[in-house]
Amino acid sequence: MTGKKYREKSALVQVDKRYDAPEAFNLLKQLSTTKFDSTVDCAIRLGIDPRKTDQIVRGTVSLPNGTGQSIRVAVIAVAENARQAKEAGADIVGDDEFIASIQKGEINFDLLISTPDMMAKVGRLGKVLGPRGLMPTPKAGTVTPDVARAVREFKAGKIEFKADKQGNVHTILGKISFSAEQLQQNFQVLFDAVKKAKPSSAKGIYIRSISVSPTMGPSVALATAE
Repeated sequence: MTGKKYREKSALVQVDKRYDAPEAFNLLKQLSTTKFDSTVDCAIRLGIDPRKTDQIVRGTVSLPNGTGQSIRVAVIAVAENARQAKEAGADIVGDDEFIASIQKGEINFDLLISTPDMMAKVGRLGKVLGPRGLMPTPKAGTVTPDVARAVREFKAGKIEFKADKQGNVHTILGKISFSAEQLQQNFQVLFDAVKKAKPSSAKGIYIRSISVSPTMGPSVALATAE
């Protein structure tokens, strides 16, 4: 990224400085290079060994100010659970026929929720959903008997975070149109959740670095004091 606008915005950031949160998010508001309402991304590098099963970092968190994005939520359920999911605002609700369409590669949703009793059938979708990060799991809150509540929470801004194969957590914090205070509030809730998810077997410094950035804009490094 070497465009003139990007270079101008990059000049506002002190490369070697780690900013405290209020300063970082006030600065971030000045860094968008797009005409559209950019997404604000957060990257947290963790001191874990993601190859070890006892050092997996994963969880969910409800951002107090939402994400600014509307997501398509699908639910696999039957009978009363299906009815409640529809009433809660699920975009797609289905069972066997819907499962068959997913097996064919028809993925027209951003999040998939399932009731526990349907997981024997949903489990067959691992090869299709797994690579896309869409497989429902209890830890992510996407396998639950209370599908209506899950639909409402994810529609309102609940997100999943998960460390990748390099031990990094990448997620969104909202939109650049949010106030600096709203972005900071969302970040603090995410930061606290990631800290709480620290594996007991992780040694040394847990949170190595944090950066936030708008889409196609320069990043700002945050202080990592725990």
